Amino acid sequence: MEIDLEYLPPGAAYDKEHLNAGDQDADARKSAHSTVAQMAEINQVRQGLHQRHIQMIALAGTIGTGLFLSSGTALTNAGPLGAFLGYSFTGLLVSSVVFAVGEMGSLVPLNGGVVRYSELFFDPALAFANGCNQVCYAAVTIAAEVVATSVVIEFWASAISVVRIYGELEFFFSILKIMLIIGINIMALVITCGGGPNHVSIGFRYWRHPGPFVQYLGIGGSLGRFLGFWTTFNNALYAYSGIETITVAAAETKNPRQAIPIAAKRIFIRIILFYVLTMFMIGLVVPSNNPDLLTSSGTAAQSPFVIAARLAGIKVVPSIINAVVLTSAWSSGNSSMLAGSRMLYSMAVLGHAPALFKRINRFGIPYTCVCFYGVFICLGYMALSNSTDSVFTWLQNIISISTLVNWMSILIVYLRFFYGCRKQGINRYTELPWAGPFQPYPAWISLFIFGFLLLTGGYTTFIHGHWSTATFVSSYLNLPFILVLYFGYKLIRKTKIVPLGEMPIRPFIEAAR
Repeated sequence: MEIDLEYLPPGAAYDKEHLNAGDQDADARKSAHSTVAQMAEINQVRQGLHQRHIQMIALAGTIGTGLFLSSGTALTNAGPLGAFLGYSFTGLLVSSVVFAVGEMGSLVPLNGGVVRYSELFFDPALAFANGCNQVCYAAVTIAAEVVATSVVIEFWASAISVVRIYGELEFFFSILKIMLIIGINIMALVITCGGGPNHVSIGFRYWRHPGPFVQYLGIGGSLGRFLGFWTTFNNALYAYSGIETITVAAAETKNPRQAIPIAAKRIFIRIILFYVLTMFMIGLVVPSNNPDLLTSSGTAAQSPFVIAARLAGIKVVPSIINAVVLTSAWSSGNSSMLAGSRMLYSMAVLGHAPALFKRINRFGIPYTCVCFYGVFICLGYMALSNSTDSVFTWLQNIISISTLVNWMSILIVYLRFFYGCRKQGINRYTELPWAGPFQPYPAWISLFIFGFLLLTGGYTTFIHGHWSTATFVSSYLNLPFILVLYFGYKLIRKTKIVPLGEMPIRPFIEAAR
């Protein structure tokens, strides 16, 4: 089999003799051919995302209504300290996911993210199962952001290269989100120090009364406080969802082996500045028993940022906050459109989805995949027949569980990749483009805790008097869904787990040189 080198990605160094005739090892030659064929996909799409695009998208591209709206629910359920701890622990756990996906993505810069890594380093059945999970996740996320947009707009109503273009838009809206987060944290600091129009110094008043924790569901003692804290993980999962998508459009990123590691290494900046610090400041300026938090108004008046401004007597800021939150919902939905369409495209390339979705237009965009996701925007019309707050909660639960399944899949695949490197005598720190720190211990710890969170996601439905069919279904439907897909595909296609010694790691290392 001869390989036409004109289809190889620019800048990659390949040994033609090794690929075509000189290698006597049939397995190694087959692996090299397969790797080159996959790397050639980079030329099929337009590399329109520059490093500044991917860095800004990594910093704030996936920050949406999960932080701006659902954070109030976390404060109500757990109190200021409980919400702060919940978001902090989740951020620490998810950092290992970002490190794992960054390490594999910098070596294998192909569209599709974990779908491609599952095929190469674990089992094609997992690539299919989690690929379907992620396709559904992106579709639901788009609908959730549409519903959230209607929530945001109701606040005012009640009061009175195409790829490069995408990159530029996300760059602009990410800057807006970063400015908003910095601005509201400064506002919260000014308010708590008594610099608001009412000149009332708050300090840690709300940590003393109503207290740092909440007795969740009226359960007394330490158990009630712990359950409130544990419940915040569901809100945090939704807020952090999509944080791992820095490699999904790797083939459309210029110099991905440089851009992806930089984005991964900045994960702690994102977590501390945008999530942990923000939750801490919210707990200072909004009491957990505030009526606006407790009442499901179905509008952005429930947002703790808006409540904080109103309590301080600031009249203009709530509408400014609402305007940027509106762009955040649009931006986050747009990110899901990009990630989902590239995930679906990668599944079609691997033969896990209809070949229709492999079609690319003259701009280098998988347009059939984009059109497919455009249809799911119509799910937002569910808000017309039910309260927007209820629909938003359902979608949030589904997204949280899908996120957990995806993170667990990433960690499972990464651990196989890690031990594959060890089996093949590959030094990760000297031979890979980038290696995440402290592995595999963070991956094992995060995988164990995520598994426990998956099993306990709908625990409230098992407490007497708190049964909710909608909560039970949205919390546990994804688990049998992913298992049926995995074992069903495995049974039909007779797939096998890739042995550690046969993983095509070395050919990608050679391609990266």
